[in-house]
Amino acid sequence: MKEARIRELEEQMAAPDFWDDQKAAQTVIAEANALKDLVGEFKSLEERYENLEVTYELVKEEPDEDLHSELVAEAKKLAKDFSEFELQLLLNEPYDKNNAILELHPGAGGTESQDWGSMLLRMYTRWAEKKGFKVETLDYLPGEEAGIKSVTLLIKGHNAYGYLKAEKGVHRLVRISPFDASGRRHTSFVSCEVMPEFNDDIEIEIRPDEIKVDTYRSSGAGGQHVNTTDSAVRITHIPTGIVVTCQSERSQIKNREKAMNMLKAKLYQKKLEEQQAELAEIRGEQKEIGWGNQIRSYVFHPYSLVKDHRTNVEVGNVQAVMDGEIDVFIDAYLRSKLK
Repeated sequence: MKEARIRELEEQMAAPDFWDDQKAAQTVIAEANALKDLVGEFKSLEERYENLEVTYELVKEEPDEDLHSELVAEAKKLAKDFSEFELQLLLNEPYDKNNAILELHPGAGGTESQDWGSMLLRMYTRWAEKKGFKVETLDYLPGEEAGIKSVTLLIKGHNAYGYLKAEKGVHRLVRISPFDASGRRHTSFVSCEVMPEFNDDIEIEIRPDEIKVDTYRSSGAGGQHVNTTDSAVRITHIPTGIVVTCQSERSQIKNREKAMNMLKAKLYQKKLEEQQAELAEIRGEQKEIGWGNQIRSYVFHPYSLVKDHRTNVEVGNVQAVMDGEIDVFIDAYLRSKLK
C-alpha cells in the first residue's frame, strides 16, 4: 500500500506542470520522502530480524556466551525500534502527517509561571530537534522579568501533529522557586495548545466581514525578527473571539497568510472539540476543563519525578525530560487512545 502510494506520488512528480504550484509540489515531495523513509525502515527491520534468526540458530547449535549477549542486546533494541515504527504506522488520523502549531500560555503566577513557559519552550524545541523537525517561531511575547508571556511555534516535519497532539493540555510544575527569596515551594501551570497546520487541505470558510486585521511592529525574543515596519499581523475572528498573531516574516503579506492558516487551525480545533464534547455528552462522560485538570506534573522538589496523569507513566529523571526526552509519554498516550 505504501509502495503503491510512492509510485502514485512519483507519477505526479514526473508531470510537466508539477512545479507550477510550488507549495503543492513541496507537499508531494515531503510525503514521498517520508513514505520512502518508512518503507526503507521496514526493510531494514525485516533484515535485522532475519539476521537475528540466523544468530539464534548459531547459538542454539554452538552455545557461545559473547554471541548470546549480542543476541539478547540486539533483540531488545529491535523490539524498541519496531515499537517506534509501529507507532508511526498508527498515526493515520486526519492531519496526523501535518506540521504542528504549538502554543504555550503561562497561567497565573507572574514570573514563576512565565519561567516555566520558557522551560517548556526549550523542552519542545529540544524534542523537535532530536526528531529532525524544524522549529519556526511564529509569535513570541517575552516575560517582564524572565520567561515568556506566550509563544507560538510552527514545528515542521512528517507526523509532527500526530505526535504533538498528545501534549495538548495543562502542564504543572512543582519546585523551589529561584524567584522567591524565602526559598518556598511553588506550583505553576502552563497551557499547551496543539493544532495541525493547514495550507489548502481543509475547507473552512472565513468571510472577510468576520475578521478584524491589525498590524504592528515585531518584537521577537532577544531582538530576533525585529524590524522597523508594521509587518506583524494580528487577526481577530469576530464570531468566536479567537485571536491569532504572526511576526515571523518581514513581509506583512506572508505574516497575514500564516496568521490565516493559524486561524483555520484554531477554528478546526474548536469544531473538533465541540464534536468530542457532544459525543461525551451522549456517552454520559464528565470532563472538567480547567487549570486543575493537568495532564502531566513535573516535580523538582521535594523529590524528582515527572508523571503523566492520563497514562500513569512516570520518569524519575526530570532533567532528561526537560532536555526533550518525552517520547515515552507521547507513545503511551497515543497507544492508550487506540485501545
